[in-house]
Amino acid sequence: MKAEVVSFRRGAGWIGDGWRLFRAAPFAWIAIVFVYWLLMSLLGSVAAFGAPAQLGVAVAVVLVPAFSVGFMAAARSAARGASPAIADLFAGFRAAGLQRQLALGAVYALLLAAVLWLTTLADGGALARWMVAGERPEAQTLHSEAFRAALVLAALGYAPVMMMYWFAPVLCAWHGLAPAKALFFSFVATLVNWRAFLGYGLAAALLAVAVPFVVFTVALLFADGGLRGLAMGLVLPLLLVLLPILYASFFASYRDIFGTAAGAPGAPIR
Repeated sequence: MKAEVVSFRRGAGWIGDGWRLFRAAPFAWIAIVFVYWLLMSLLGSVAAFGAPAQLGVAVAVVLVPAFSVGFMAAARSAARGASPAIADLFAGFRAAGLQRQLALGAVYALLLAAVLWLTTLADGGALARWMVAGERPEAQTLHSEAFRAALVLAALGYAPVMMMYWFAPVLCAWHGLAPAKALFFSFVATLVNWRAFLGYGLAAALLAVAVPFVVFTVALLFADGGLRGLAMGLVLPLLLVLLPILYASFFASYRDIFGTAAGAPGAPIR
């Protein structure tokens, strides 16, 4: 299958497309994200019923590709002028493609485990224990050179995994590709579009860092020491807005590069 090559500027525009898709039905998007968080939280609570906490984490990781199809389906609904529905979130769990999504999820879990193992070579497992078991390292460890090296290794190790999984779930679900082929085409598509993804990364960083910084700064300017908790209370509302925009922007990248779900590459999302 053919992947289009798009520009740096177009990649940066995916964030704007994500905003327009979110703006079309903000409450529907927030509901979808909330349900997703609730389900993931329930998986994380299996330890309360006697099961190892790692089991819930592993199941959640395996289900990530299927849920990513759900977010793409919600964005596709918005791009077609319909309101995203909770049912869209479960589009990746339909019987016809569930086996492929679970296969992708199993490989994803193994790759993440390999990345976390790589970080143990730098910090003795502090970052891995934090990610898997929720054991937050002590302050001294967090500020150590070893922990910073582990973060660098995690970023370098996860980059190719992210490239493989950026489009793979939806290529399996909407194009009928086998998991191995989907992973290959996703990796190649992101690689040849490195300029577009560089633009996207810069725009996403601006959205994820600059906007919360401005909101928190303004809140703190108008709050005394006793009201700082109010500023921290803005975290959840911000995430409920920022995450749907990012999820919708993934669809914009798919539409431009593979151009089959919502018109030709570069077609505006209104």
